[in-house]
Parts: sequence; structure tokens; C-alpha cells
Amino acid sequence: MNRATLRDFILGSQDGLVNVLALTLGVASATNDIRIVLIAGLAATFAESISMAAVAYTSTKAARDYYEKEHESEWKEVKERPEEARREIKQIYYKKGFRGQLLSRIVHKITLNKKIWVDTMMTEELKLSKDDYKSPVRSGALVGFASVIGSLIPLMPFLFLSVNDGIMASLIISISALFIVGAVKALVTVGRWWKSGFEIAAVGTVAAAAGYLIGVALGAVYAI
Repeated sequence: MNRATLRDFILGSQDGLVNVLALTLGVASATNDIRIVLIAGLAATFAESISMAAVAYTSTKAARDYYEKEHESEWKEVKERPEEARREIKQIYYKKGFRGQLLSRIVHKITLNKKIWVDTMMTEELKLSKDDYKSPVRSGALVGFASVIGSLIPLMPFLFLSVNDGIMASLIISISALFIVGAVKALVTVGRWWKSGFEIAAVGTVAAAAGYLIGVALGAVYAI
């Protein structure tokens, strides 16, 4: 799984799970009606997923357009101001610790091929990778799909349990799922798996607590 795919999956699943968990616990604590909980949760699931997919598509497209603009600018620099562009390559590898003839050979080798030359400037100078912005449609679809999966997790217990039991089961299952997502993210990329897991689980816990307390407060107000 590449970086962009992992990013999109985590974005969609985490956002869908956290938002629907907070909403579900809020509705459950306010109404104590399993039908309303499921209707509200499912409505939020699909609305959230469509919204997330659209945001992922537009943001990835905007990032890809920015990449292409910068790529065109670097090509222009290489063609029209090659000495300036060559100095930039030399400076990049000088900062990496290369000196003397080795540095000269590296610069010569890279600048022999304009495609490699431009790609090096994009990745090393601008820190931009084309792989992160390849397909806005794919990114939107993946985020939307992951959001659906994440959103259904807090709803599942309410299909089999009472409202009160469902609240506790939903909280436990959802926080566990968030911990796993965070841990996997760290294992695939960098960082301590337990720290990443706890960070994402903490976000879900705070959102769940806020949703539950707001639901309790609103339920009490309307009960009066």
C-alpha cells in the first residue's frame, strides 16, 4: 500500500467512524429509540461518505493541478536557464554531504537526462511527488468507500443490542477500531504503533464523549 492510498483510507475511515460515533451516541442518549438511532446513523453514513469523497476528489485535483504547474515551471527553467537549474541540483546534493569530484559526477549524471533532472528538482527541491496526486477519481472513491466502512462500525451493535447496551458496545468497538487504524498507520509508515493508535483513539473518545453528553443534555431539555 503506497503513501497516498494509506492516507486516503485512514482519512475516510477515521473521519466516518468518529463523526458517526459521536452522532450515534448523541442520538441514542437523547432518544433511547433504536429506530431513530439507526435511521440517523445511516443517513449520516451516506451523507458523510459522499461529502468526504467529494472533498477528496476536489482537493486531490487541486493538488495535482499545482504539481503540474510547478512541473511545467521546472521544465521551463531547465530549458531556458540551465546553468541556474544545474546550480540548484548541485546545491541539493551539496547539502546532502557530497563534495568534490563525486558531487560533480552526480550533477553531471542527473543533468544528462532532462526528465530525471526535472523529477529530481520536483522531489528534492519542492518535495512534490506525482504519485500522491495521480488520480482524483480514485482518491475520492477510496475515501468515500473507507468512510462508509468506518461509519458502519459504530452502528453495528445497535442492530443486535438494546440502546443502552449498544452505546457501550459501540464505544468499545469503535475506539478499538480507531486504535488499530492508528497502529497500522505507524507500522506501515513511521512512528510508534502504540502512540499512533492511542492518538487516534483519543480523538474518537473525545468526540464520543461530546456527542453523548450533548445528547443527554438535549434529551433532558426536551423531556421537560
